Amino acid sequence: MHGTGRRLRRRALSCAAAAAGLTLTLAGCAQVDTTAPSTVRAEAAHGAPAKFGTVDCRKAKCIALTFDAGPSENSARLLDILKEKKVPATFFLLGKRHIEKYPELVKRMAAEGHEVASHTWDHKILTKISDKEIREELNRPNEAIEKLTGHKPTLMRPPQGRTDSNVHEICKELGLAEVLWSVTAKDYTTNDSALITQRVLDQSSRDGIILLHDIYPGTVPAVPGIIDALKQRGYVFVTVPQLLAPGKAEPGKVYRP
Repeated sequence: MHGTGRRLRRRALSCAAAAAGLTLTLAGCAQVDTTAPSTVRAEAAHGAPAKFGTVDCRKAKCIALTFDAGPSENSARLLDILKEKKVPATFFLLGKRHIEKYPELVKRMAAEGHEVASHTWDHKILTKISDKEIREELNRPNEAIEKLTGHKPTLMRPPQGRTDSNVHEICKELGLAEVLWSVTAKDYTTNDSALITQRVLDQSSRDGIILLHDIYPGTVPAVPGIIDALKQRGYVFVTVPQLLAPGKAEPGKVYRP
């Protein structure tokens, strides 16, 4: 199929994956099937130990803190906070103007036990570009991260959560699983840290995946309050792989609570 035909097909199938529900069905869109962390854990071998860290989310009230589109000038302070609070996070990093600009922060994220993943190279909407461009958007950050950390990412987050069956196929080919979210503070719309905190607390539940952006000035100041309040509610913070353990993410699949 020619590139134009592929783009038209993907555009017809594409859906904004931020909508609610395990199977996302929007007007004019095909379905995008997602798998919940609890399903991954249940499908793992019965009685198997958790493989990541010391937290077993089959028993603990787990939640994952994730940050998109960094590193940025705010990321060092964020890492200080996470270290002080003893909280692991998952970072979905952008390549252009981010990984390129802050390589030492990428190294630090990995060294301090955080999961380092991809948010593409230049934040292009994957459902609107050619297969060749999709591969470039996914391969370039993976290569850059592997060079800096010694580990090739296995997780990616599609920009704006927009994905489709064609993106899934290419991710499977490249060894990547897609990770969406269940909690968003929409911190790109406000610098009010108190509002960001409240939005996260209002939406959080067990197995939640929280989406924040450390590139915005109001976000990092909100993080200590978010962590303290959720810990008081009995939550344990984990990375996305820990949330799935003893199961693990499979390339080509999409994960969302």
